Amino acid sequence: MMRWIAMALMLALPVMAAEDGFRHVGDFLLKSHFKLTGDKLTPIPMKTIAFRVYTDGVRIKVSAEGDDESQSLFEIYRSDGIGRQRSGGGALEVIPGLQASSHTGGVMRHLRLTREAMTITTFPGVSDQTIVSHAVAAEPTPPGTVSNKKLPSSP
Repeated sequence: MMRWIAMALMLALPVMAAEDGFRHVGDFLLKSHFKLTGDKLTPIPMKTIAFRVYTDGVRIKVSAEGDDESQSLFEIYRSDGIGRQRSGGGALEVIPGLQASSHTGGVMRHLRLTREAMTITTFPGVSDQTIVSHAVAAEPTPPGTVSNKKLPSSP
């Protein structure tokens, strides 16, 4: 009996290793993309982009839906929640979420992830500009399919 259990585990291990231990945590649609230079905010024209987000508990992997070859990895540095201002002002509230960072090629990126939204802030190494990309949670689609989801309309 133990031999059969051990054999079943050995057969299952290659499948787990092939996925690198990452699990899908959500899909997000890009809602706004802008650059900040000093006190000037400039919207950046964008097309609808859906992101698939995965985690292994230590890292967060973000890839554009339909392009799993191109991905960004972020190292989680906080998992105790995200502080946000309550609507209408008042006290800061803490909601479940993760914060992670990435330092690649002189560019620092910060990721803030909750069930409702994902924000990636990019700080180019030799620039006075900051790029902010904000995406909202979307309906999940099966892996290997490309969505034709529409962005939520702005108020």
